[in-house]
Amino acid sequence: MKNIKIYFPIVLTAVATQFSLAQEDENIGSEVVNVVKPYTPTISDAFKVKETPVIDDEENTQKEEIQYNIFSFPVASTFTPAKGQAAAVDREKKERIFSNYATLGVGNYGTINGELFLTHNFGRDSYVGGMIRHLSSQGGIQDVKLDDKFATTGLDVTYGSRNRDLSWNVDLGVKNQVSNWYGLPYENIFFDDATIDNIEEKQVYNTIALGGKMAMEKSFFSDASMQFKRFSDDFGSGENRFWVKPSFDFDIMDYKINADVILDYVGGSFDRMYQDETKIDYNNIIVGAKPSFLYQQDDLSVQIGVGLFYSMGEINNESENKFFVYPNVKASYKLVGDLLIGYAGAEGDLNQNSYADFVEKNPFVSPTLFIGPTDAKYDIYVGLKGKLANSVSFNVRGSYANSDNQAMFVSNANILENTNTEGYAFGNSFNVFYDNVKTLSIFGEIKADFSKSVSLALNGQYNNYDTEYATEAFNLPQLKIGANLDFDITDKWYAVANIFFVGERKDEVSYFDDTDLLVPYKRKEITLDSFFDLNAHIGYNYNDRLTFYLKGNNLANQQYNRWANFPVQGVQGMFGANYKFDF
Repeated sequence: MKNIKIYFPIVLTAVATQFSLAQEDENIGSEVVNVVKPYTPTISDAFKVKETPVIDDEENTQKEEIQYNIFSFPVASTFTPAKGQAAAVDREKKERIFSNYATLGVGNYGTINGELFLTHNFGRDSYVGGMIRHLSSQGGIQDVKLDDKFATTGLDVTYGSRNRDLSWNVDLGVKNQVSNWYGLPYENIFFDDATIDNIEEKQVYNTIALGGKMAMEKSFFSDASMQFKRFSDDFGSGENRFWVKPSFDFDIMDYKINADVILDYVGGSFDRMYQDETKIDYNNIIVGAKPSFLYQQDDLSVQIGVGLFYSMGEINNESENKFFVYPNVKASYKLVGDLLIGYAGAEGDLNQNSYADFVEKNPFVSPTLFIGPTDAKYDIYVGLKGKLANSVSFNVRGSYANSDNQAMFVSNANILENTNTEGYAFGNSFNVFYDNVKTLSIFGEIKADFSKSVSLALNGQYNNYDTEYATEAFNLPQLKIGANLDFDITDKWYAVANIFFVGERKDEVSYFDDTDLLVPYKRKEITLDSFFDLNAHIGYNYNDRLTFYLKGNNLANQQYNRWANFPVQGVQGMFGANYKFDF
């Protein structure tokens, strides 16, 4: 199984954006269909760089007076001009927009991918929409001794209204996700057949979320979003998350004042710790505001603000309340118009962590976690962006960040005296380790539109980590490189290709030491090999409704481990079709 899964976030503030994939411009925007492979990171699409025309202001352009003189004399001629005809104008065919679509694809490893999106308008302003998604695989990774199949099924429904002064929507989403802790460390530890047969490696996650968003025009109250989410699993774990985020904008003299306010609560429990049956209860409330004012003059733009947060947290009856102050300063200067812009800033934030967020990043965590916020003290950066040509843009940035309680994933231990016999307790799951981490980062990207039919995006990032307690920054790669090519072969055929490279990562795993009978299971640091993944997507537009596609993932057949002891699926192929329609 390719363990880089796709999760369809049910964050309800994003559901409205998901519905923007629909085909109706008046309501939810144009539809884009992406069939995503299991557990494969994606590279963000290249944005179109439009040429900015030069416009001469007539008031500043001095008009030169021109005098016309005609000197005529008779000329004898027998030429008879033909009657003139208007030149034909080629009009581009207007693309038809559909409000609904259905997608179905099947592939090797027993993979099935399906989507159905429906939307309907009520009058001029109101709309309702819904989407059902399913992605599953029957597994079959070579040399894996436990079940490695997975499945994710989700349903999203939204109802909203849009008019000139007010837009709002209410969203409801549910999701069921089946996963397996198949990463048994059998290369370092011997497991007999009886032990393997008795391991119950299956995990099921369930999510239900309700929320909405509202935006107003011509008002100091600009927008607000809120969400309540219930997240649970098959091991008695449960978590509630509620947040509300209103924003305010108004002008005072020449300054634009903005204030983002947040109330964020997370609370839940786990039935036991990893090594004993002590229950874990946690909750944390974050109340904060980020006021700022914007100053603009000529080519200079400066935003000056501050972040003020108060956190009230408790884990197993041990509480900690703390006040935080963060910088919120950003500036940019047009060195050469839009061709070259320098920018810099210093920002900080108090980030709420949750069980649902950790599962979204790594579905192989054990249900025995301690949940707490991350204190991102500051991120100081400086960069340069602009255009190398009318259709080529670039961005380079260097930054230095300091975070306390930064969460990192590390493999759980296999312990001889561990009384835990659950399916995740054999060194085949992950814990969350918090550390104070300083990160020096260099990032660069370039995006180009060679024509209307061909676009290319390249990006890369290098990170240097400095940890306070851990020997290494576990499962955080130093180097990441990605490339994406999107082109239209003909009017009917199109293709997309992307490749990404992830550098080496560090982790700690358990191994068996037969020379020590008292403590036979020990821990050692390992290095996960770097890897690259090549993916391609070819499509054929049979007509304006029906499209066939063929998708290949991991075409280089790299048998790499995204996480320790969790190998991914090899070459994956999928054939499918997409059909757009109206009622």
